[in-house]
Amino acid sequence: MVSKRIIPCLDVKDGRTVKGINFVDLRDAGDPVELAWQYSRQGADELVFLDITATNERRKTMVELVKSVARQVNIPFTIGGGINEIADADVLLNSGADKISINSAAVRNPELINELANAFGKQFVVVAVDTKRVKGKNLVHLNGGRIATEIETEAWIKEVESRGAGEILLTSMDHDGTKSGFDNDLLGKINSTLSIPIIASGGAGTIQHFADTFLEANVDAALAASVFHYGEILIPDLKMELRKQNIEVRL
Repeated sequence: MVSKRIIPCLDVKDGRTVKGINFVDLRDAGDPVELAWQYSRQGADELVFLDITATNERRKTMVELVKSVARQVNIPFTIGGGINEIADADVLLNSGADKISINSAAVRNPELINELANAFGKQFVVVAVDTKRVKGKNLVHLNGGRIATEIETEAWIKEVESRGAGEILLTSMDHDGTKSGFDNDLLGKINSTLSIPIIASGGAGTIQHFADTFLEANVDAALAASVFHYGEILIPDLKMELRKQNIEVRL
C-alpha cells in the first residue's frame, strides 16, 4: 500500500501565514518559513504554500519565500498563486519548489496545464480546484473563491487529468475552516474516476476526520491548515492514531 500523506497548507498574504473560515475573515497564523521548519521536524510529508491574493492582485508568487523555505526544509513542497505562464513556474522550480500549483489560471487557459506538463513533467503539476455547491451542483470557483463559474467540478477535474495534471488538490469551500470534516462524499465520488492522486482539503477539525477521509474516500493525501497552525493537532499524534486504524503513513 502506498503511504497516505499528511500535508500542512500555509496560505500566505503579504509574507505572513493567514487562515480564515469559508475563505474569508483572515487572521494571522505566523511566519511561513518558521512554520515550514516546524512541520518538517514534526513529520509532515509535504507542504503546500498558496499565495492567496497573488491571482486577485495580479502579482507573482514570492520567489524569495521559496528560496527561504528550500534552505530550511528537506521535504517536498508545492507553491501556488499567480502562476500564469511557463516562465512563472520555471523561476519557482529553479528557486527550490518541488511542484507548482495552478488554479484560476488553468480555468481561464486550460492549455496551460498541457504546456506545464510538457515542459516540466506531469509530476510537477498540481491543479487546485475550489468547489462549492450552488443550487445542487458542485461548481468551480476562482480567485481564492471570490468568483463563481458555471463549470461543474467533476467534469473539470476529468479534463484537468486528461490535459496532463499529475495531482488534484480539491478544496470544498463549504467545509473550509468549519472543522466539521472533509467532504468525503464528493471526494470519494471524484476519486473513484481518477487515475492520478487527489489531495483532500477543507474541513479538518479532528484526528478522526483525517482517518475518515482516508477510509471513506480513499484519498492519497489530506491537507489542513488551522488545526496544525494553532497546535490543535500535532502531526506525530495524528500519524500514531492513523496507524492504529491500519492506515499506512510514514513515521
